Amino acid sequence: MSLGRSYSMKENAMKPLAAISLAMTLFSSTSSAQEAPMIEINRVGSQPSAAGPESNFTGSVRVDSLFRGTEPARVGGGTVTFEPGARTAWHTHPLGQTLIVTAGVGLVGQWDGPIQEMRPGDIVWIPPGVKHWHGASPSVGMSHIAIAESLDGKSVEWMEKVTDEHYLD
Repeated sequence: MSLGRSYSMKENAMKPLAAISLAMTLFSSTSSAQEAPMIEINRVGSQPSAAGPESNFTGSVRVDSLFRGTEPARVGGGTVTFEPGARTAWHTHPLGQTLIVTAGVGLVGQWDGPIQEMRPGDIVWIPPGVKHWHGASPSVGMSHIAIAESLDGKSVEWMEKVTDEHYLD
């Protein structure tokens, strides 16, 4: 004697298919809403080189932007290539700056401080708010990777140009 409804073999065979179909529908709708972020690769040469603006540099300078973080990241970086004698203007960074020298011979100077030589492989840390400049030596060009974080959307505060007298000091 059966107390409940009796199911045919066809109905019994359909139950697992219906459950699988329902599970797939639920899974696909929730997984698309919660997809993990994808790794991004910025291919070399995907962004054009730019001349360093005359307002911020003395001499011939090329800037190649490498990356710019998107919120919540705030770090950005680029390769800067200085011809002999070329240099930045005085400037500061609200959260500091890291320079990784990749080629040539460079100089870095701090306001009321010494001018120091930089060579390939050197990693230079410039603390937040320190007024400084950097560039190539008078006779040899220099390239470095510059990395800085933004604070309230700003990673650098540009100031006056470095005079020839100070640069050659």
